[in-house]
Amino acid sequence: MSSTEPDRPRRTALDALHRSLGATMTDFAGWDMPLRYGSERDEHIAVRTKAGLFDLSHMGEITVTGPQAVALLNHALVGNIATVGLGRARYTMICQADGGILDDLIVYRLGETEYLVVANASNAQVVLDALTERAAGFDAEVRDDRDSYALLAVQGPESAGILKSLTDADLEGLKYYAGLPGTVAGVPALIARTGYTGEDGFELFVAPGDAEKLWQALTEAGADYGLVPCGLSCRDTLRLEAGMPLYGHELSTSLTPFDAGLGRVVKFEKEGDFVGREALLAAAERAAAEPPRVLVGLVAEGRRVPRAGYAVVAGGEVIGEITSGAPSPTLGKPIAMAYVDAAHAAPGTAGVGVDIRGNHEPYEVVALPFYKRQK
Repeated sequence: MSSTEPDRPRRTALDALHRSLGATMTDFAGWDMPLRYGSERDEHIAVRTKAGLFDLSHMGEITVTGPQAVALLNHALVGNIATVGLGRARYTMICQADGGILDDLIVYRLGETEYLVVANASNAQVVLDALTERAAGFDAEVRDDRDSYALLAVQGPESAGILKSLTDADLEGLKYYAGLPGTVAGVPALIARTGYTGEDGFELFVAPGDAEKLWQALTEAGADYGLVPCGLSCRDTLRLEAGMPLYGHELSTSLTPFDAGLGRVVKFEKEGDFVGREALLAAAERAAAEPPRVLVGLVAEGRRVPRAGYAVVAGGEVIGEITSGAPSPTLGKPIAMAYVDAAHAAPGTAGVGVDIRGNHEPYEVVALPFYKRQK
């Protein structure tokens, strides 16, 4: 991947291809990325019913290696990385000393002493800097590998069928949150069964020079399956329907994992100290004694779409704030995630609305996720 000028967004290895497909491009986290190729609603529905192909090369890859790689990761992150088996992956977080979330991550164990940490594009440098700083005193190396990878994702119910025609890798044996090295369309790849859409799918980490060849091969193999190229816009509505948090919306440095309802990722029982441990113990106790605001789903009774930052109201009082909102192609109604006072968080709570430009629009409180695929 390269950047043309210092003040211009970086471009992925697939930039010219996206433009040739007529993609609407946007600056996202310092990268020029495809927002949509045509109708974002059609792209969304394709992923829910058939398959979609995404360029996710803006994500931040950081390799951690060495005899004490796992000890470093256990110290730096809130999860227990020591229990991640070879070829498996773990969703976790990296927090500040005060417990605030710096980023949510996926960590893949590639070898006995080799781990791949994948950070959100907007936080990649922050995560790299934090891991490098926290590596002091450990016999481990933290390496910035953002330029070493392009990342393609095939998501949707037909994704396994499409990929099977291009690889000899054991896809059926590849569990959710696992990764294995293989060859796809003649291209060496790390094949991971993870995703951010609520559907079955695969993420393919390859050398940037192989990205275009792989994209074209996937496009051809997927033609009979209804595969379409997909942009960031439908990725956002897909993850929202699946109730998946997005950094900068549901997650931030002002929230601990316990505030975000994700305290389960914090493993106090692991060996040794870790950054944020004391603050997170206190946060866990606070959450148990007096629940903070709770992340809930909201479904509109009308047609007006709520946006991040809008107030959630009940009885004329502000009881929360929208973190993400969009029209849901699957439900056919506007939906949102919001942090609301615990007293109003139960599904079916009456009298809850969203202040949309001065009007209190009625919304139904529902449990997350809005959408769950049939296994």
